[in-house]
Amino acid sequence: MGADVSDLSLVRRVQRGDKGAFDALVLKYQHKLVKLVMRYVRNPAEAEDIAQEAFIKAYRALPQFRGDSAFYTWLYRIAINTAKNAVVSRDRSPIEYNIDRNNEESYEMQGRMKDSETPEGLVLTEEIRSTVNAAIEALPEDLRTAIVLRELEGLSYEEIAAAMDCPVGTVRSRIFRAREAIDRRLREVFEGGLGRTEELG
Repeated sequence: MGADVSDLSLVRRVQRGDKGAFDALVLKYQHKLVKLVMRYVRNPAEAEDIAQEAFIKAYRALPQFRGDSAFYTWLYRIAINTAKNAVVSRDRSPIEYNIDRNNEESYEMQGRMKDSETPEGLVLTEEIRSTVNAAIEALPEDLRTAIVLRELEGLSYEEIAAAMDCPVGTVRSRIFRAREAIDRRLREVFEGGLGRTEELG
């Protein structure tokens, strides 16, 4: 809770005209924001520009920020929208999604499938990864954003709900539907999908 409180006190200082307080918020979140934007654009320099643009939008909107949600979830929402707009306007496809091995759920998703360092195993792993990436890219925008924030950013359901401005139940439903779609795509390519057939047998 301490982080939220200090964010809020910095926000209040910005709202009272202290520009230095906003610099502190930028320093605190610039790396996270660039990392988030890199999920949408391939070019690191472009990601920096988009993150910068998101900070400018946040700065301009800050007088209206009431603190109903945590500052960083509000900032994430601005960054996601800015990145999506940049992708649409520049007609780029989003970057490949590498499943984060630090996240238990996503690691489990690929862990069972990742078989040894044999050439066959490596080819299979690469094929699975590209199939998962393609499945994620094919998802509708709301499902893709939810699964990216959960699996890649490690946000909680509550944080995703705040970032996407929707109820937690909707987030759960979107993530469930996204996982189902990815599993279905994997089953088309590899019999058994995410290894669930073993549990049925």
